[in-house]
Amino acid sequence: MIVLLDNYDSFVFNLARYCEELGVKTNVVRADEIDAARLRALQPQGIVISPGPCTPREAGNSLSIVRELAGVYPILGVCLGHQVIASTAGSRIIHAPEPIHGRTSLIHHLGTPLFEGLSNPFQATRYHSLILEEESLGTDFRITARAEDGVPMAIEHVRWPVMGVQFHPESILTDFGHQLLGNFFRIAGVDCRKYAGQELPHPDEKYTTPPPAPAHTPGPVSLR
Repeated sequence: MIVLLDNYDSFVFNLARYCEELGVKTNVVRADEIDAARLRALQPQGIVISPGPCTPREAGNSLSIVRELAGVYPILGVCLGHQVIASTAGSRIIHAPEPIHGRTSLIHHLGTPLFEGLSNPFQATRYHSLILEEESLGTDFRITARAEDGVPMAIEHVRWPVMGVQFHPESILTDFGHQLLGNFFRIAGVDCRKYAGQELPHPDEKYTTPPPAPAHTPGPVSLR
């Protein structure tokens, strides 16, 4: 069983549905109605922190839960949840170069286990006006994916199964969303099945030609 922390966002229902479609028992709990001690008592196999319309400081008890339980349970943060994890690692949360709401981007990644089997790059949906400041991100985390505009799109702890994605895997316009969530569940040791819905594109069948660099970027996307 995994616990899905709800930060009062409609996308939480999509996340819960994707989990169910993967055969994963999911306990949805409002982030301001549970703390780390009560979450421990539920004995989850993993924790997913949902998107939300606020900042990490306003995300219920999400910050304190990550601070206390990172390294105890596998944790995945989505959008706001990603920013929560970055905040606990010392990163400032700053305004993005431009707000992006309901637009898709190509995501370039390092091929870590979270992205196993996904195209590189792959298409994902973004809804955010804030991003992590990578200069203040602690050394315990590394950036594992970026959008074509260079904005960090994923972080992972260097030792623990704690990771975040700025994009929305649960959006219908995101390729391989079920697969990415399934990868997290496998990392967490949660039994899950392969998604039985519409066949996903094979990793080698899409985006085989690198996209042109954006006009404001000096060259190809760098994941350093």
